[in-house]
Amino acid sequence: MKHNHIDDPDLPLGALMTQWPDTITVFMRHKMLCVGCLVNPFHTVIDACAEYGLDVDAFYAELAASIKPSRRTE
Repeated sequence: MKHNHIDDPDLPLGALMTQWPDTITVFMRHKMLCVGCLVNPFHTVIDACAEYGLDVDAFYAELAASIKPSRRTE
């Protein structure tokens, strides 16, 4: 299995949420419709932040903070 990095700008949202399900709460907190969206296999964090007018660096920081320490290296 390929090990992704959460801050990979090319990582699709679907893969991000599958590998790190703890991140789903961040999307929900921002009222983003990315969870379950049909295009999340194609959109990235950068795409989603542009769509919702969010700061990319701050959003990546929230995603990283949401991951439980035991799952960070999976």
